[in-house]
Amino acid sequence: MESLKGYVDRIMFQNEENGYCVLRVLVDEKEQICVGFCMGISQGESIEAQGEYEMHPTYGKQFRISEYAVVMPTDVASMERYLGSGAIKGVGEALAARIVKKFREDTFRIIEEEPERLAEIKGISLRMAQAIAVQVEEKRDLREALVYLSGFGISNRMAVKIYEKYQADTYRILRENPYQLSEDVHGIGFKIADDIAAKVGIRADSDYRIRCGVTYVLQQATLEGHVFLPMDKLCPAAATLLGVDEEAVQTQIDNLVMDRKLIAKGDCVFQAHYYYAELACAKMLRDLNLRLDGALRSPSGEAALNKRLEALAKKAGLELDEMQLRAVKECIANGVFILTGGPGTGKTTTINMILRYFEAEGLDIFLAAPTGRAAKRMTETTGFEARTIHRLLELNSALSEDDGRSLQFERNEENPLEADVVIVDETSMVDIRIFQALLKAITPGTRLILVGDASQLPSVGPGQVLRDLLDSKCFASVELQKIYRQDEASDIVVNAHLINEGKEIRMDNQSKDFFMLERSDANVIYKHLIQLIRDKLPGYVHAQPFDIQVLTPMRKGALGCETLNGILQKYLNPPEPYKAEHVSGEVTYRVGDKVMQVKNNYQIEWEIVGAHSIVVDRGQGVFNGDMGRIVDIDETANVLTVEFDEMRRVTYPFSELDELELSYAITIHKSQGSEYPAVLLPILGGPKMLLTRNLLYTAITRAKSCVTILGRSDVVREMIANVSENSRYTALADRIREVCG
Repeated sequence: MESLKGYVDRIMFQNEENGYCVLRVLVDEKEQICVGFCMGISQGESIEAQGEYEMHPTYGKQFRISEYAVVMPTDVASMERYLGSGAIKGVGEALAARIVKKFREDTFRIIEEEPERLAEIKGISLRMAQAIAVQVEEKRDLREALVYLSGFGISNRMAVKIYEKYQADTYRILRENPYQLSEDVHGIGFKIADDIAAKVGIRADSDYRIRCGVTYVLQQATLEGHVFLPMDKLCPAAATLLGVDEEAVQTQIDNLVMDRKLIAKGDCVFQAHYYYAELACAKMLRDLNLRLDGALRSPSGEAALNKRLEALAKKAGLELDEMQLRAVKECIANGVFILTGGPGTGKTTTINMILRYFEAEGLDIFLAAPTGRAAKRMTETTGFEARTIHRLLELNSALSEDDGRSLQFERNEENPLEADVVIVDETSMVDIRIFQALLKAITPGTRLILVGDASQLPSVGPGQVLRDLLDSKCFASVELQKIYRQDEASDIVVNAHLINEGKEIRMDNQSKDFFMLERSDANVIYKHLIQLIRDKLPGYVHAQPFDIQVLTPMRKGALGCETLNGILQKYLNPPEPYKAEHVSGEVTYRVGDKVMQVKNNYQIEWEIVGAHSIVVDRGQGVFNGDMGRIVDIDETANVLTVEFDEMRRVTYPFSELDELELSYAITIHKSQGSEYPAVLLPILGGPKMLLTRNLLYTAITRAKSCVTILGRSDVVREMIANVSENSRYTALADRIREVCG
């Protein structure tokens, strides 16, 4: 073991998650590269480190740190260097020089014990002097807290969040009730808190532990789409998790209900905020559901409306059948209207007719969809601008929590949308939280038209809004069933409807847009996927290989997206000397790679760059499911740049690459709301719960021009027969019926 003492001249790389750093340290005025896990270290600090020198094949001689300590500078030069390094906000090199010139070796004692004396120096007020002292103190306290928290296996980034929340109370809370962390600090779940509790000696049957365990079980249920759990599901699950008897769990559930942290409605147990979210949605929908057009209440009025609609349709070149015409009339007459139907049933034609009518009436119309891709499709099919719901509501990323549980929008009940009509497409993808935010921004008298396909997979987030609205039977709705694209010989549309009805589909390859390649070996499927994407399909569907999408039911396994992405990347975007790449964990990111954002990030900034590198637009927010291509990797700056739809460029620090995944292959769930020129479905088998009818239906309906299934036809038939889709525990329909009487 060797020792090293020096000054941190530059932090060349720092992983905020685990504290791994690459440092340039000045040792006796000579540069030395040091690497290791140095949590909380700042540029300008002096360190004493133990470790070993090693020879890196690329970067040369390095000192690998095994242990280190930050030491306060003792000589005048080091003090000046530290204060002027930028570690203390508001103190630059010139000011640092004046401070050290005044107090010499006594500088840090003065800052800690007599900070008011800093005001003796020109340019430092008494307030600034106190701020400098506080920063020096906080840096020392933070570093000590990080070391303490690391003993519990808590990452550096999470430790900083904990310390920022509790400050000096950090140690007391960890000793007395570490479960409080799971309530107060996003990212600290029950399991981390439980590990800490075990280390500090908290009993397994403590009230704190059981209450936290119950809440954890309900939180995990929301990840599966549930808004509540029945008592007979919640009690056994919590008891098993905690290793206690159900009676103890029941007691703490009762206590949580008394504290209003949980709501018990009959046998159903809700986290309070989800219960009130559904109740609020029900009340707002009731207030919106007004009868708005009296013309339809008399035969003469309806006849006049029919004549106007006929003239508008003729002018727009639209032909409507009886059900489509009924849908238009219902949305004219009602404050809330729901339009549903499968692919090719004329939803787009109906929406276009609705738009033409309200435009002729001089009404302000807003169009929205849950995802950027869905909004783009809506714009293309209607000719009217459509936005994501987040952009429509003007997300305030500065006020939104990073977990998305408490999104803050500029548009709300105090600042509603200035619209007469709001049309939302792909409503099956809307979860209860976003739906509540949308309803808050719509005032009674504004028409809300919800469009979707109830047979699609439900939202990724909790709830099943579209199905619950239909099940409540409290709102006007029309389901379009007649297939209009059949005359185009689209077997995609025909087969989608057959699948939805549980009927046999033809897989004899006599179609022009629906193919079944019978294969039983995963390695053979890999080969054909590459050939189809790279060579066969681009010309057939008039698209780029980048636009052709592989969809799979699962993440793991030989045909899961994790394995497929590694294989497809190797052949579709192989390494080249001119292509920059970066390894993060087990994934290699390479310029040209197809990637997907896998979590909502409301704070991240994007920009659109025009000619001559001029920025023409800026904004914030990239959302779960957004897809793009890596256009730059900068190892010096430790960043990676992705270009998403609409040429939005986003720069990611290497420490945030967990927000991106390769997306040559994605799960069917992730494809919701998107449309691709061609879809490839590798299907050999898997868990029955994943191979369901509505999963297959959703995958098929993502394709615009061509579907190719590679695998076993008997498994496809089993999927069509498997209607055991995972039911969700939601109560929006019940709340609607309650408030609507």
